[in-house]
Amino acid sequence: MTLLIIGLVIFLGVHSLGFLAPGWRQGLIDRFGNQGWQGLAGLVALVGLVLIVWGYGQARVAPVPVFAPPVWTRHLGLLVMLPAFPLFFAAYLPGRIKDAVSHPMLTAVILWALAHLLANGNLADLVLFGAFLVWALADRISLFYRVAPPVQGAPPGNANDLIAIILGLAFYLGFLFWAHAWLFGVSPLGTA
Repeated sequence: MTLLIIGLVIFLGVHSLGFLAPGWRQGLIDRFGNQGWQGLAGLVALVGLVLIVWGYGQARVAPVPVFAPPVWTRHLGLLVMLPAFPLFFAAYLPGRIKDAVSHPMLTAVILWALAHLLANGNLADLVLFGAFLVWALADRISLFYRVAPPVQGAPPGNANDLIAIILGLAFYLGFLFWAHAWLFGVSPLGTA
């Protein structure tokens, strides 16, 4: 569990500098340049991600149950996840979805974390998905008080919404029926 927590602090910490320590972040950008900062932040985030995966894997070997989610919450989790992938793609494919949701990436993370909290009751699950949920909500709230950094993606276009929906639903179905079990050893459908 220690590696999981350290990984979360590193990964979410580097992603929180924009709203927790904007002056320090800007100082690093001024010192290393934008590309240098992105490379450094990407490397730090990668280290955090590796520690999250490693720590979560270790925690799954000897799970600590906190509660047993009822079956209906797992079904609700599948429903909550449905818009997460299209919102993820909408963040990089600006169109009406991005305009309506404002920050589709953060909304996707909130839905992803919430869906997994509904379906899982072990301590490591609560720590992992709870941390992402709290971070995404804090980042989202902070955007009422600061300007969001631009997200590089495709140019705005009328077809972007349709592309985001099609790609998102394809990824959702791929994860639902195959990729989640292959990557994480657990099927969201309870078949693996």
